Amino acid sequence: MSEHTIEIGVVIARRQLKGPWATQAWLPVAALPAAPEAQAGTRLRTSEGEETFYAGAYALALHPGDTAHYRDNLASGRPSVWIALRMEGESPIVSTVTADPYEGEAMAGGTGEIVEAVPMPEDVQRRLAAFVAQFHVERPFIKRKRDKAGRDSAR
Repeated sequence: MSEHTIEIGVVIARRQLKGPWATQAWLPVAALPAAPEAQAGTRLRTSEGEETFYAGAYALALHPGDTAHYRDNLASGRPSVWIALRMEGESPIVSTVTADPYEGEAMAGGTGEIVEAVPMPEDVQRRLAAFVAQFHVERPFIKRKRDKAGRDSAR
């Protein structure tokens, strides 16, 4: 199967918490339209209670069989990229990046990873729309019919 990718940059944040069980939380906050020259782990901004970091460049893999899902994402009114973080010790690791809303929803249902839908940059939206236009094949819905022989034998 043919696979295509769009390289994006990922920005994550460390937020300070005021609870008795945890002192900080990591979460994905942005996708960049291209990977900047910065090294992964570069601090981008510090404000009261939050620091943002460039997590690195990641490949947004696109599959021709998923074009209907990408089209749904683009038509949603808020096209998004789903980013999943996994903690390895004290460090967050980006484990998955996807533009498929159904895959993103499935990742959010799991445990052990932090999944956020972040706004998709306009340049990535244009490239994704071009991919959909190139590879999408409309598949007609075919309703299955019951097997009548199986129903009669049950009586």
